[in-house]
Amino acid sequence: MPGAPVETPDVVTDVTDGTATDNPSKVILFNDELHTFEEVITQLQKAIRCSRSKGEALAWEVHTRGRACVYVGEMNECLRVSHVLEEIALHTQIEM
Repeated sequence: MPGAPVETPDVVTDVTDGTATDNPSKVILFNDELHTFEEVITQLQKAIRCSRSKGEALAWEVHTRGRACVYVGEMNECLRVSHVLEEIALHTQIEM
């Protein structure tokens, strides 16, 4: 209609701290000969809040393959998980 005001859509702009990405990050846990299965399982349960059976499965994978992806998610949470695992000197790496 001539003379009718034109509505413009609201523009929404997301402001982030730059840590979020479209691709999730991964926490990789490496095998070592220093920690017992029980120590690794307990720390995995604490870090990723998993069941004992899930912790056992991940610990076994780390033991047999030398490494395992134990968590996938946002970078901030990967940093938290990695920090908890490293509290007992487990070796981790975060991949993007």
